[in-house]
Amino acid sequence: VQLVESGGGLVQTGGYLRLSCAASGFILNRPAVGWFRQAPGKEREAVACLSTNNDITYYPDFVKGRFTIASDKAKNAVYLQMNNLRPEDTAVYYCATDLGQSSSYARCHSRPDTWGQGTQLTVSY
Repeated sequence: VQLVESGGGLVQTGGYLRLSCAASGFILNRPAVGWFRQAPGKEREAVACLSTNNDITYYPDFVKGRFTIASDKAKNAVYLQMNNLRPEDTAVYYCATDLGQSSSYARCHSRPDTWGQGTQLTVSY
């Protein structure tokens, strides 16, 4: 499967944006998918993960209540809705998956094998 992210851009603090992840293969037959981000000079971190078997989601505390991951089986896509954005959310955002992890928690706490190219989000003050 190949992944392509889109939807990044420049928003003001408090704004919102939705990222999309489209797949060339059927992404939703992977047991779990995740959104990750990497800011300059920082390590890549998970921001939202979804188990495709039971739709259980996992979010780290720093985005909980602001970010929502969702899938659309008909469109073979995964989305990341981001609300109440903060300057510290500025990063390149990636969707990622592989066949290894089946739970959303495990997906967010392991490094997937398949990544998209990323999409840049910049949140201005």
